[in-house]
Amino acid sequence: MFDDRTDAGRRLADLLEERGLEADLVLGIPRGALPVARPVADALGADLDVVVAQKIGAPGNPELAIGAAASDGSVWLNEALVERLGVPDSHVEREREREAERAREKAAAYRPGGRTDLPELTGERVVVVDDGVATGATAIACLRQLRENGAARVILAVPVGSPDSLERLEDEADEIVALRTPADFRAVGQYYRDFGQVSDDEAIEYLDLESG
Repeated sequence: MFDDRTDAGRRLADLLEERGLEADLVLGIPRGALPVARPVADALGADLDVVVAQKIGAPGNPELAIGAAASDGSVWLNEALVERLGVPDSHVEREREREAERAREKAAAYRPGGRTDLPELTGERVVVVDDGVATGATAIACLRQLRENGAARVILAVPVGSPDSLERLEDEADEIVALRTPADFRAVGQYYRDFGQVSDDEAIEYLDLESG
């Protein structure tokens, strides 16, 4: 059990250091990942930025992720789930466009000058941090975005995650680091004593610390 996201970030940073992992850049998935990512970036001596994707919800059940759209417009779909639910192409395309635009807006809100593009990633070693992995939809979209932008090595680091989802993510990252992978995983929040919402303003403050 983690006290809060900052506690989880410190423990995750300790594990990454123990493993001797190095990074040129740490990217947090807004909003909840930023309090986790800040201690990781500090421990690794790396800059902290964001990578953004928005989940695509099922018709009539927006909390059920059938995929995710990244800020660059790329999309990952859980094809098996889409087929099983009989999701029409029109829904997928409409939601892809809407969520990609939301991801771009979020990226612009977090970066100085309203930039939506990622930092230069060619040849870089990148650690992607989230506060936990449930379905893994947004993580997959984020990781694929980094690959497309030339990252040399991509590590996904999380305090806790669903074993099944993390196994699915093994094909998307060079390495996955997780403090806990409980067999009875139900939701990320059950492993935090304090798992309150992180506002955009609060999340941005963790990025601002980078410049002192």
